[in-house]
Amino acid sequence: MAMNFDPFRELDRMAAALSDTRQGPRLMPMDLYRDGDHYVLSADLPGIDPGSVDIDVDGQLLTIRAERTLRSAEGVKWLAQERRGGSFLRQLSLGQGIDTDRIAATYENGVLTVTIPVSERAKPRKIAVGTGSDTQQAVEA
Repeated sequence: MAMNFDPFRELDRMAAALSDTRQGPRLMPMDLYRDGDHYVLSADLPGIDPGSVDIDVDGQLLTIRAERTLRSAEGVKWLAQERRGGSFLRQLSLGQGIDTDRIAATYENGVLTVTIPVSERAKPRKIAVGTGSDTQQAVEA
């Protein structure tokens, strides 16, 4: 008896298992970069009601939660149902030097953008160095 291996069927099976909402919250794909004196986090959340997005900071832990609720029409016969509803969750450790009071977020075209500013005390600054004479030189710290 010959067994045929179909890699596409196997990938579909694995994708279905990974996206099963019964397995708990799913991660959201994201990008994170530094732009000058702030970090920018962009997370893909297509089809999410912006009112369901919850962002909170507890100490140095940033948590993003969102919920996708799919409408289901009663009595319809599904021909394909690939979109999944459910919860999304992402947690990041912010580390030191972040101004947690000024974190801001926007949601546009299915992308959540979180701007995370660097605190003033963590930014590079110039320190004047005095010498034995009254001459001062600027040194970058």
